[in-house]
Amino acid sequence: MRKSSALTALITLLLIPVLSAQELQPVELYTQDELLKMIRVNSHLQRVKADECQLVQDIEARAEIMKLPSYQFLFGDMLAYGVCVPRDVERGWDFMLQAASQGLPEGLEQIGRYYHIGRFVQQDLAKAIIYLREAAAMGNLKAQLRLAEILVAGQGSPNDFEQAYRWLHHSITADQATHAKINRLKKQLADKMPARVVANAERPVR
Repeated sequence: MRKSSALTALITLLLIPVLSAQELQPVELYTQDELLKMIRVNSHLQRVKADECQLVQDIEARAEIMKLPSYQFLFGDMLAYGVCVPRDVERGWDFMLQAASQGLPEGLEQIGRYYHIGRFVQQDLAKAIIYLREAAAMGNLKAQLRLAEILVAGQGSPNDFEQAYRWLHHSITADQATHAKINRLKKQLADKMPARVVANAERPVR
């Protein structure tokens, strides 16, 4: 028993410096690809919190000074929701707009979504459609789905039916629930169009 206890104590002592070194190790800043992947699955704010807010100054510098759209998006969200920084919705919204104005599809989709549901701003369907259409044209599936939902609800312009159907028809997803949603929206859009228009929308994209 004594040998076992002594061995356990020795192992514990040996592990303590290793654990301390890991805890003190600085967090590396995210690459552009890493950050965009986090944004696409909406895990970016959780990651900043999990990293114990160590990167706030670096994130702000890349958003405000370097004007990198992915970091403008991240810092805007941090400000809007008060994650690791004092909450400042107006400043956060400005950074989100900057990211969208630089053509970041995720930024365009988020601005469109917020105008659609009235988060941080007053609901504005016309503005929502403008941003969502732009994001959808850049291949953002979330924007394509939301725009289709708006159209099948009887809002927006019938002129967008064919293009909205085309985006959904040629979209790719491994998620079964999303795939089912795409099929449902396609059917609802198809019911609003002549068969020849639907056939045209289903032609291969060149």
